Amino acid sequence: MAEITAGLVKQLRERTGAGMMECKKALTEAGGDLSEAEVVLRKRGIASAGKKASRATAQGVIGTYIHAGAQLGVLVEVNCESDFVARTEDFQELVRDIAMHIAASDPQFVRKAEVTTAAVDKEKDIQRARALNEGKPEKMVDKIVEGRMAKFYEEVCLYEQPFVKENTVTIDQLIKTKIAKLGENIAVSRFTRFKVGEGDAPPMPAETE
Repeated sequence: MAEITAGLVKQLRERTGAGMMECKKALTEAGGDLSEAEVVLRKRGIASAGKKASRATAQGVIGTYIHAGAQLGVLVEVNCESDFVARTEDFQELVRDIAMHIAASDPQFVRKAEVTTAAVDKEKDIQRARALNEGKPEKMVDKIVEGRMAKFYEEVCLYEQPFVKENTVTIDQLIKTKIAKLGENIAVSRFTRFKVGEGDAPPMPAETE
């Protein structure tokens, strides 16, 4: 039997969206064979999330999270396919977890595709200048910048961030696990994070005599 390495578990997770423990169990059952382990997960209904990703999500809920002290709060819209799933405890738990994660990790975008061109170009310029200042060879700079951009996306994109309650799983993988369990496509549509003191205060009304 092939050794069940962390890298092998990660590969299976990326291919199926299943959780770490499910992937490890499937690999053990499959004797370390990656393709066979994927079949094991599919038989259990865990690896079906990818097929549902294109289905419309017109239902869902708006979740909230208010941190202790009421200085930090989040509103997040999480969508699914049916009102029935939106009312399930599993879906509600996912929404609460995502709202809490947003409060803790402060993402700026939902997905990589939503990062603005201006933000990407600015970060690339910063990382290029940083690499050159570190004395990296010119021919290696582009590759270094590409590697550092992966970290950038992890910092600013909700789906790329490690889940605060289990940092071996990204938010994307967390959602895929719920998709497989509930049998419907699930997607985060939008969110807003509020922190006392960070908003623009409205102008004071002019005094009248």
